This record gives sequence, C-alpha cells and structure tokens, in this order.
Amino acid sequence: MATMNDVARAAGVSTSTVSYVLSGKRTISEETREQVLAAIRKLDYSPHSGARSLASSRSNVLGLMVPLRADVNVSVIMQFVAGVVTTARDYNQDVLLLTQDDADGIHRVTSQSIVDGLLMMDIEARDTRIPQLAKLRKPAVLIGFPDDPQGLSCVDFDFAAASRTAVRHLTELGHRSIGFIGSPQASLERHATYADRARKGFEDACEAAGITAALRACEPTSVALAVALDAILSAQEPATALVVHNEGLLPLLREALALRGLQIPKDISVVAIAPEDAAMASAHPWTAVSIPAHDIGRAAVEMVMDRLNSDKPVEIRLIVPALVQRETSAARS
Repeated sequence: MATMNDVARAAGVSTSTVSYVLSGKRTISEETREQVLAAIRKLDYSPHSGARSLASSRSNVLGLMVPLRADVNVSVIMQFVAGVVTTARDYNQDVLLLTQDDADGIHRVTSQSIVDGLLMMDIEARDTRIPQLAKLRKPAVLIGFPDDPQGLSCVDFDFAAASRTAVRHLTELGHRSIGFIGSPQASLERHATYADRARKGFEDACEAAGITAALRACEPTSVALAVALDAILSAQEPATALVVHNEGLLPLLREALALRGLQIPKDISVVAIAPEDAAMASAHPWTAVSIPAHDIGRAAVEMVMDRLNSDKPVEIRLIVPALVQRETSAARS
C-alpha cells in the first residue's frame, strides 16, 4: 500500500507539500499540485479515512523521549535529535522533548493529547517504558531494538554488525589480537541495547575468526582510558589493534597511546564506531564504522508519520554499517 512518503518521493516534493495538496490548507502552485496528483494516481494512493477524520483534531506535535542519563554522550544524542527535528519540520510537525527516564512523561503528554505520536530513544533490553507505549492508541516508534518490542515499530543502527565490520577490517589487515573499549559500565549494567549489541558483536566476530579478544568498559575520562589501555596492552597477548565504541574517548586516545610509545597506525591500528563527524573532528581522522544518527532520526519520524497517515504495519528497520577508512588502521608488517 502506497504511503504519503511514497507519493512525495514520486512527485519530487516534501511530504508536507503532499499533505497541503490533500488538505488545501496552503496555496500550492498549479504545476506542483499536478505533479502530486499525478503521483497519487500512479501509485493509487488513498489517505486513510480514519487519518482524514482525525486530522483536524491533531496537535501537529511529536513527542521525543530523550533521557539525558549520566552515561550517555549528549553530543551524539543531539545528532539523533537533530535528525528528528529537521524531518518533523518537513511534515509540518513540532517536536516536544521529554528528558526524564520514567513513564510519567508518556502518560502526561498522551492523556492530554499534547502529542500525535511518540518516539523513544536510549532503549534498554527490557525497557520498563515499552509496555506503556504498547498500550497507547497513538503511534510510537523506538529508536533502538529491545529484546521484545511488544508490537512497536523500531529503527536502529546495527551495532552488532558494526563491530563485526570493524573486526573483519582489522583481521584482513593481519591483526590476531584486538581490544574493545566500549561504553561506560553503567550502560552495560542497565543493558542499553547499543552497548550490549556492540560488545556481543565484537565477541562473536573474534570467536568466529579465532583471534584473541580483550574487552573493557570505560568512562570517557583520561584516567579511565589509561586503566583500560594498560589492561589491554599488558595482557598475555597484547592487542595490536583497538575497536573503540565510546565517542568521548576519541579526543584522548591518540595522546594516551603516544604516552605508551605507540604510534597510529605504525604500532597499533584503531577503528572507531561513531558518527562520522565525531570520527573526522580531530586533526588526524579515525578509521570508523559510521553511525548515521541523522538518517536514523529521519527514519523514525517517517515511520511514525506513516502510522499516523495510513494503515502501514509495524516495521523493524536496522541500518547497515559502512566503514570510512582513514590512516588509523594499517596492515601488520
């Protein structure tokens, strides 16, 4: 079944333009209107009657739950938020940020019809907020992939595949002992899905390749990084390469390795799992498996709007990782 997104793509316009053509709320040029109507006819698109009847009572506000916990990197979180906000604008939607980590906010904004739909970030494996979301009559999308989505749509980066991509790249370079420096311990203890899945993907990839793996959780501080590096580099089989899934450590890592007499990539290879701009921010960019935060935020809004505007079924979408190769990984001599 075609959606409003499909019509917009076929007509070469924004989804909000399609909405205005259908509703007549704004003046659209005759040429653009004809493009949209032609796409509607071609795709046999029919707006859901329930959506049409409810359109006049909508708030045109989406709720975005973004718990600002101590163990998350706020700058990375805000990249996801930016993707949500800019895409919501294309749909003529505002975004209400909910920064608490409990379910009270869900009840507050839905019981008073403040929002038309909800998006929830920083998902845990057994997230206590999900049962309440699943009971709502409003569409909801998880930015994350829990053990049991309970019938909710989900979109996320494939963190396990990201770790596998990083390990495969390093083993192809000849490395046989790889260290993994991951999220803070608090993220692992609450089973944040990105932390669990990146770690598990690394362990599975190293086991499948028959290579030595050393894993350390790490706070984004120079002291914690020093402890993690000392443990990994003083092991019986010291790591000759690192996979780093902790954006806050990237500005500290090169100097910390230099203090131990290690140059990148001459003595040790590094692959970061991070948004590309975080990996490219330093004077010497990192080889990275890029997290497309903006794309994920955009996809989440598209999914919740599909549910608002049509009968589109629940969807599970994992974004495939891509390697951005720089000078921080090199073949073993």
